[in-house]
Amino acid sequence: MAILLGVDTGGTYTDAAVLEEAPGGEVGRVIGAAKSLTTHENLMLGVGRAVDAALARAGVAPGAVSLVSLSTTLATNALVEGRGGRVALVFIGFGADDLARGGLQAVLAGDPVVCLAGGHGPSGAELAPLDLDALEAEIHRLAPNVQGFAVAASFATRNPAHELAAAGLIRRVSGLPVTCSHELSANLNGPKRALTAVLNARLIGMITRLIESCEAHLAAIGVAAPLMVVRGDGALISASLARARPIETIMSGPAASIVGARWLTGIEDALVSDIGGTTTDVAILRGGRPAIDPQGAQVGGWRTMVEAVATRSTGLGGDSEVHLRDGFETGLHLGPRRLVPVSLLATQAPEMVHAALDRALATATPGQHDGRFALPVAQGQPQGQTLGQTLGLPPREAALWARIAPAPVPLGLVLKTSIDSAALARLVQLGLVSVAGVTPSDASHVLGGLSAWDAGAAEKALRLMARRRDGRGERIAADAHALAHAIIARLQAQTVDCLLDAAFAQDDPAWPEAPEALARHPLTRAAFARRAGLVTLEARLGVPLVGLGASAPAYYGAVGKMLNTRVILPEHAGVANAIGAVVGQVSMRAEVLVTCPGDGEFAVHLPGGIETYADRDAALDAAAAACADMALARARAAGAEAVHLTPAREIREAAVEGRKMFIEARLGVTATGRPRIAS
Repeated sequence: MAILLGVDTGGTYTDAAVLEEAPGGEVGRVIGAAKSLTTHENLMLGVGRAVDAALARAGVAPGAVSLVSLSTTLATNALVEGRGGRVALVFIGFGADDLARGGLQAVLAGDPVVCLAGGHGPSGAELAPLDLDALEAEIHRLAPNVQGFAVAASFATRNPAHELAAAGLIRRVSGLPVTCSHELSANLNGPKRALTAVLNARLIGMITRLIESCEAHLAAIGVAAPLMVVRGDGALISASLARARPIETIMSGPAASIVGARWLTGIEDALVSDIGGTTTDVAILRGGRPAIDPQGAQVGGWRTMVEAVATRSTGLGGDSEVHLRDGFETGLHLGPRRLVPVSLLATQAPEMVHAALDRALATATPGQHDGRFALPVAQGQPQGQTLGQTLGLPPREAALWARIAPAPVPLGLVLKTSIDSAALARLVQLGLVSVAGVTPSDASHVLGGLSAWDAGAAEKALRLMARRRDGRGERIAADAHALAHAIIARLQAQTVDCLLDAAFAQDDPAWPEAPEALARHPLTRAAFARRAGLVTLEARLGVPLVGLGASAPAYYGAVGKMLNTRVILPEHAGVANAIGAVVGQVSMRAEVLVTCPGDGEFAVHLPGGIETYADRDAALDAAAAACADMALARARAAGAEAVHLTPAREIREAAVEGRKMFIEARLGVTATGRPRIAS
């Protein structure tokens, strides 16, 4: 009987679950589970503690494990919070105006762009030669200051030759990782493909560190089973493929959680909400299957071309930043940025944290940075090299890092000017520094809902924050307990917003107004509050709410009452992602386009180039065979066995003078199978 190990690494916790496979290859039952804090400075520590504890509770020897599967919200969290490595975009065959399309310029956020002539037209014909000499000069100039490259060329999905040539040169000259846009999507819309490639390049270092950390610990304890990674659509891929295409792991955590929710509850139709430390992820179960977003995954305001579960991912969790928005009642708002809870930091640096909080409480006037701290996040830099030399940080950012690097420090001691605040934001974006401050987790410690960390430090931090003034000049709370209640109430209210956003967005038939506007409309609020009067309004969520995440039991009872629906909190809800990670199948898709560039000429667009046929059916047959071969090879490379192929064909034709004219055809093949099990 096979033993399966699922691991999920989130922004706050890393979870592990050990499952026993039933006869016939079906997953049977959970026999062990554990949680450990995610150790961002050294991911292997958190992974190792969770895995070791779960195996010990299951009474399973590491060598008995047959399959390991990993899901993660790290990529999703990074995009929500605007973090990731510095990258350069090589933009081929596009104009300056194209940078403003689809949010590309915003997502670059000042990262360098190299615009080159070249690219191809809709037929796949070259528009202009690619200037490799100019590109080589730019690579030499940029490589010391970036961590990777993204390459996007016009109509690369019709002919990827220029992207492949540019990527080959970048790898030879710089040795840095390269992402080609055509490898991530077969769809048109060059700027959107470029945006997806930029985000992928930005995430490679982070996901590689996670996979290597997991592999290193598994090898150290004697687990010889293959490692799989959950993709954003819930399917599994090999760890090597996830390293190259980490963008496909965005929504990995939500996808695993909805698969886990289905397995844990057996429910067919539900709204599934998973609250973690950084995000709340909401998805819909219909007929036992998660809905797939046809427009591509949207995370942190960016619409990508990654096929993923239709999920609303909001920067709202137990570790969300608590801050003020003047003019709105108490002015409290949560997220989207994640902070390290003060109560957690106090378990790691108790003397420093309590001394700083006591000093701030002894003053009559609240300080701007009271109760906040800066923490260095180790990046595995070589010994003897400064961070500034390694990453090419500007002098001000390098100087600020030097003040933070030795150990956690009160924020007020390192931020001297407003320019320092901008430098800190950049270090946080690069994943080099974290900020600690008041979070809902601290509020839960004050109210007694949580007790794992330092409740005394949480109480001091909330007492400090309660002294701050809102937009009316009044204290935001009378004391720490009053503020804690307000923070929890705010978390529940924002959770309701998030759930209604998702419900209106996925409702059928579709609503004509934007989901966000509908969710916050006064009539919607009145209906869910069951307004009684001359006009009586009543509304409820039409499906049950499945609450996942370790903190769901603490918050979701009240949320269910606000939405007038039944709340299901399944056993093992706190490790649903880890469970879902080993339930899924490998699923890989290949697609080939056939066009008609001229009368009696049919072009088959293959990764290696264009093949031309004089007969339509011959072109379609060649495309179908190539598509099946590619899908089968991809599924096997992704770790599948006993692969099943499902073909699909879409042919576009037009009637001209009573005669059908071929325009184009898309042939697709989906290859599915369970992951290979170690014997």
